[in-house]
Amino acid sequence: MPSVGARCHELRVNDENKTWRLFYRLDSDAIIILEVTEKKTQATSKTTIQTCQKRLKNYESHQKQKKG
Repeated sequence: MPSVGARCHELRVNDENKTWRLFYRLDSDAIIILEVTEKKTQATSKTTIQTCQKRLKNYESHQKQKKG
């Protein structure tokens, strides 16, 4: 999902009565779950994209602190 960030993807999971969207990023050493929402519309909301971007930025900041 380029609108969220590099190596970010969306997985849709069909439950009995709902469809779920899982937004995640694959790193060499981790799978980062950014958001899980119920799929209600075709388009991903701006709020969801912004939430994912914010969480990704926080994760990357934390990783830099760990290394440095």
